[in-house]
Amino acid sequence: MSEEINDSTVAETEEVSRPGSIAELKRKMKLKGTVDRLELYGAFINVGLETMALVHISRLGDGHVNRVSDVLSVGDEVEVWVDKVDTEQNQIMVSMVEPVAVEWNDLKEGRTFTGKVTRLETFGAFIDIGAEREGLVHISELSHDYVKHPSEVVNVGDEVDVQVIGSSRRKRRIDLSMKALVEKPQAIPAVASGQDDEELEEQDEMPTAMEIAMRRAMSKDSDDNGKATKKERQRRQKGRQEDILSRTLKMRE
Repeated sequence: MSEEINDSTVAETEEVSRPGSIAELKRKMKLKGTVDRLELYGAFINVGLETMALVHISRLGDGHVNRVSDVLSVGDEVEVWVDKVDTEQNQIMVSMVEPVAVEWNDLKEGRTFTGKVTRLETFGAFIDIGAEREGLVHISELSHDYVKHPSEVVNVGDEVDVQVIGSSRRKRRIDLSMKALVEKPQAIPAVASGQDDEELEEQDEMPTAMEIAMRRAMSKDSDDNGKATKKERQRRQKGRQEDILSRTLKMRE
């Protein structure tokens, strides 16, 4: 029964390991070996264990390989990385292509990574998190504040913390966010604007019948057509009131 090693047991790929048995092998473990023999489908590598490791022709390099002999010869010393191990069948599959640190299965929504900004575009920033391809932080995910261009927030070469908000292996797309890791600032409550003192004073006084008549008369000949400010209209209204009141008093004398 074939068993693929769990990602949680991923080994460091920087240093060469020297396991004593097949049971000690971990996925992504880096090994040194010698090419023992070539086949049409791949090559067998002696990695110092009783079991030979097989590197398939498709795992000899990043590009397409027509023949194994185009890449390897018997006796060559090579570096390989453990891909799969089947302890029951006593089989070891290795690769000459260095594995990525972050695989598609690792890109769960909500998981965070530290990456490096590789390039900026008007629509966002591309971040290398060690995956097969760069992730994108869309401009709307850079900050809770409005951002006109990504350079306002990050620069090429910056190390940033990002959170996975979506991924698609089929589309080869990784969507990341920076603002998801920053607490959203609280909105400043709007100060309730009350009426000014002049309005309150006017409302406190009950208008007389004469004042009501004067207000009606003034509303008819108003020439501001709503263009003047509120205080300007009040100032004009007060002036007209005093003028009408003055003329009314003179008529009574």
